[in-house]
Amino acid sequence: MAGIFRAYDIRGRYPDELDEATAERIGNAFVALLAAERIVVGRDMRLSSASLARAFTRGAVEAGAEVADIGMVSTPLLNYAITAGGFDGGAMVTASHLPGEMNGFKLARENAVPLSGDRDLPLLETRVGEERVARAGGSVHEIAVLDDYIGAVAGFVRAPRPLTVVVDAGNGMVGPEVPRLFQRVPEWRLVPIYLEPDGRFPHHHANPLDPKTTRELQERVVAEGADMGVAFDGDGDRCGFIDERGERVREDLVTGLIAEHLLREFPGATILYDLRSSRAVREAIERAHGRGVRSRVGHAFIKAAMREEGALFAGELSGHYYYRDVGFADNGLLTLVMVANILAASGRTLSELVEPLDRYPSTGEINLAVSDPAAVLAVLAARYRDAELDRLDGLTATYPDWWFNIRPSHTEPVVRLNIEADTRSLLDEKKREVLAAIREAEGA
Repeated sequence: MAGIFRAYDIRGRYPDELDEATAERIGNAFVALLAAERIVVGRDMRLSSASLARAFTRGAVEAGAEVADIGMVSTPLLNYAITAGGFDGGAMVTASHLPGEMNGFKLARENAVPLSGDRDLPLLETRVGEERVARAGGSVHEIAVLDDYIGAVAGFVRAPRPLTVVVDAGNGMVGPEVPRLFQRVPEWRLVPIYLEPDGRFPHHHANPLDPKTTRELQERVVAEGADMGVAFDGDGDRCGFIDERGERVREDLVTGLIAEHLLREFPGATILYDLRSSRAVREAIERAHGRGVRSRVGHAFIKAAMREEGALFAGELSGHYYYRDVGFADNGLLTLVMVANILAASGRTLSELVEPLDRYPSTGEINLAVSDPAAVLAVLAARYRDAELDRLDGLTATYPDWWFNIRPSHTEPVVRLNIEADTRSLLDEKKREVLAAIREAEGA
């Protein structure tokens, strides 16, 4: 089990790192940790997900839990099921956007609050290694939640106008949901790409952040004269957008776009944005008379911060978008609805809406393998000590005309670097400078 308990969830290569025996112990320990009586279990389309879900369920039943099996679903649907059904917790068998040989668990307690990486997951890992709990009364039954969930998402549609939307589900779990949503909104025309769930990922891996995965979607948007394209990850909690010209839209700018829209209805509300987001996001929130709060990266941290701050909405550079009104959870399908609402309300194209936010050149996220991340951060803190420094997540150095953040990854052996500047020439200069400082730190 070494290494499968991560900062946000459990992930490992099947069956070398994560197999049915381990899944059974995790299910047993999960119920014991939460003292849960009723839980819900869902799974994605990966070839190993069904057997891992059955094993997890066996362990949970052994611990005395009543398990509701909701079958093959998206993570947002599982979160909805936990909250709507009043369950004590839930488990989603998925490795999100990772390749098909990987798998894992996203675990939540009541109200779909994720198990925290700083406390809950270490406690769970310890329990998995201890004696199993055996209690009478455990059972399993199947329930259907899809229609109720789609009805809840469709309830957020506002004044729809005719739109053509190309959707690439990447053979992931949003695929079955999308046609059902569009059936409820006849003004929208769906152009489907790879909606059939398939754990072999025969066309491309389901990661909308990877530009290679959206090339076909971009071409199809232009060919269809569509208003936008939307790409989803494997378990449906992340998405990425393509404008009507076939151009990718930066995920942090979508945060700004949705924030401005929601603040018209909820002036003064609190909006969270992860600290890698463009300064344009904070500026958009302030212009719309909202309260912007920077957050650490990662869904467990953001969901906790949203509850603490009473936030209306939050967005991450990774394409996770979170909503108070669905239990402070991230939801890709609802984000499609939100952007469609914005298009309907404005009567403008997506590129026109995004253009005012696309003000600052950015490197995007650069992944760098380093031998000692802590030493690299220490060297950069010394090198840029005249900046405004903070350590909310890694190291952020802010100057009047540029900034950077560097943070150790919670899921890979790399550091992740983001730089933004007022001009392209300044960005290029500072990128060379920071990368040189990192190389020097590695050579020290």
